[in-house]
Amino acid sequence: MTQQFAERATNVAPTGARNADASDLVRILEDGQRRKLDVIAPASALRMREGNVHVEGVESQLTTSGVTVVDGIYRPTVVADEGISDKLRIPLAYLRRMRAENVPLLDENVNAWLREGPERRFLLRAFRSENGPGMPGEGVARALLSDSYKLMDNLDMLLAALDGVEKSGHPTRITGCDLTDRRMYVRVESEAVAIQARSLLRGYRSPFDGRSGDELPMISAGFVITNSEVGAGAYTITPRAVIQVCRNGLTQTKDVMRAVHLGGKQDEGVVNWSGQTQRKTLELITSKTTDAVRTFLSQEYVKAKVYEMEAAAGKTLDEPTKTIEHVTKSLSIGNETKDRILSHFIRGGQMTAGGVMQAVTSTAQTLTDADQAAALEALAVPALTAAAAHG
Repeated sequence: MTQQFAERATNVAPTGARNADASDLVRILEDGQRRKLDVIAPASALRMREGNVHVEGVESQLTTSGVTVVDGIYRPTVVADEGISDKLRIPLAYLRRMRAENVPLLDENVNAWLREGPERRFLLRAFRSENGPGMPGEGVARALLSDSYKLMDNLDMLLAALDGVEKSGHPTRITGCDLTDRRMYVRVESEAVAIQARSLLRGYRSPFDGRSGDELPMISAGFVITNSEVGAGAYTITPRAVIQVCRNGLTQTKDVMRAVHLGGKQDEGVVNWSGQTQRKTLELITSKTTDAVRTFLSQEYVKAKVYEMEAAAGKTLDEPTKTIEHVTKSLSIGNETKDRILSHFIRGGQMTAGGVMQAVTSTAQTLTDADQAAALEALAVPALTAAAAHG
């Protein structure tokens, strides 16, 4: 695992959101659907000019003489640059340096490698200009992917998943949604499925308001729905336990249900997902979601997971600072985040391996980068195991 929590600047999606509610997320996704452009293009139809991706003849522009077909112009996001680096085998650090310091050299390098394989085909995922169809303007290049990448868009996946949740018959609520240029995250909880976890929460205080885990030792069942439209991961449903006293979330990544974005080759040109293909895929997503929810939202499942954690969580730490140093280093957590975890550990008051786990999850709540927050939360259980082993 790389230094995924190191301090860094990131591009935010033009439709990004953090801790949004479901209605805001749907509105953002619907806007993205209106602007979306997906095109399968050979390398010979692609060019880099002034740091932007140009695609031959994929946009229509209104002129005084009527409608004219013109090249599309798209400004790459960080994710798109990563795709260009991967597909053309240009070292990413070098590509980033050229973009920052010498854009003409970036154009020259990318175009040279595009000419090396003119018949290679790629899927470019983009947003049209905010000016709207038929109007000039620079759009956004979201990703450069394989031409066999299967389109499973966030809005479609979300609606299919929520249909599956409804079919499961469990009462749930959406507690928060994130959208980045890499992924969508939708957190779902069922307070109707909750258990006491006195041993796991003994002596713990919320670092946010000081409430005691001894007074509210409850853990609710839940899960998180994720999807990527740009090749940053499969559609997944991951079980997630929510500690009520502090709203910390514990994701159980080893039990994840996933559907990957793999399909057959597609014809060149603007991509339109056929109704029949879309319907079959979404029906499968709904069915898988229903099955996953019935499994994850059960007293038996939550009790089993809490039982697995309790033995390790009770391990007292002789030197907490050294243990946290060891845990964060072994999990490739950057220094700034490590310092936050230590601060949350002290405020939590639980001088055990379980306290390290709680500090990791509460720190995740404070991160403004949703991708980093989700990745850190997924490390909570590994952090527990590492802390207990180190002692």
